[in-house]
Amino acid sequence: MELKDVVREKYGEAALRVNAGGSSCCGTAAAPDGCCDPITSNLYDAVETGELPHEAVAASLGCGNPTALAQLKPGEIVLDLGSGGGIDVLLSARRVGPSGKAYGLDMTEEMLALARENQRKAGIENVEFLKGEIENIPLPDESVDVIISNCVINLSGDKDRVLREAFRVLKRGGRWAVSDVVTRGELPADVRENMLLWVGCIAGALQDDQYVEKLARAGFDQIAIEPTRIYEVEDARVFLSGQGIDVDTIAPQVKGKLMSAFIRATKPQASCCGSGCCA
Repeated sequence: MELKDVVREKYGEAALRVNAGGSSCCGTAAAPDGCCDPITSNLYDAVETGELPHEAVAASLGCGNPTALAQLKPGEIVLDLGSGGGIDVLLSARRVGPSGKAYGLDMTEEMLALARENQRKAGIENVEFLKGEIENIPLPDESVDVIISNCVINLSGDKDRVLREAFRVLKRGGRWAVSDVVTRGELPADVRENMLLWVGCIAGALQDDQYVEKLARAGFDQIAIEPTRIYEVEDARVFLSGQGIDVDTIAPQVKGKLMSAFIRATKPQASCCGSGCCA
């Protein structure tokens, strides 16, 4: 089975679990905080989530809160790559206000259906959910001000293409403001080779310097990586358990090498030529 098919299947199952009254990551018996995964738990302020449908919160599979870190402004157009149940799209729509707009892009029918229902329940109109793949964004060139994403870029087998597409649809001066899992140093081969761990944003994680290099190659500047949560041995035991991996051997090797981070970058403005600026 191709990686993309594995991702689609697992995220479709997550949406169905939420519809059945559970959480996206813990089956039908959710933990008190809504999730049992140390990567996806405790990411949002209760004030923020209190204004959203329970299902939008329960479907969250991210590793950060990009809407809080992206410094969204009223009137901006935002695109969420891999929008899932819609939590970051709905929060973004509130931040940019009625003069702005928030797009959500997802390839999973079940997640799109859940997101649209969450939008209906929230009564937020300045939102549009699109079906598509993050490697082929169905929007025109230079059409959005900010791109956010929440632990989704790691799920792509062609990250360079994702970044090129993001650069294409951003307006000049537009911002890349993404929460993702990155590594410091090499991960064990057992982790890298386990396809199921891609779905949890682990095996597909880029090293921090690789992320910077790929963003620069796509054309971005003002690149910065800000760690938001560093995972230790006990965290590693949780997300490696049940994956057919010798946890006692691997977990200490993962210690301190995995972190959630906020990745910022900017699409440069037009360069200046003499008395005027080039188009």
